[in-house]
Amino acid sequence: MMQMLVQPHELTELVSREPAVLVLFGGRHCGVCRAIKPQLDAMLAEHFPRMVAAYVDCQNEASSLCAQQHVFSLPVVKLWFDDRPFAEFVRVFSLGDIRAAITRPYDVMMTSHSLKG
Repeated sequence: MMQMLVQPHELTELVSREPAVLVLFGGRHCGVCRAIKPQLDAMLAEHFPRMVAAYVDCQNEASSLCAQQHVFSLPVVKLWFDDRPFAEFVRVFSLGDIRAAITRPYDVMMTSHSLKG
């Protein structure tokens, strides 16, 4: 389940605290955004259970966060690994594109984290 982010500091704290983060920037009037949100949740639950997911409603109170992240069209999916931006998908993309981008760094991260623990 995606957690809601509204303020820029919430995103900063999330990506600095969690090793793998996916953020969907969408809006309540964006049909594609509403359709892809549960699909992203399901994909992460099945294939990347330790990746944290968040949602930012750019058409509501989170517009300043969206502007800070240079999100000016919807939907946008951004990925962070180890507190660093990794990939960005804007408007036209597939779940397969996102899954392919996540797979290798996620597997490497999970292997290195399990070796540490």
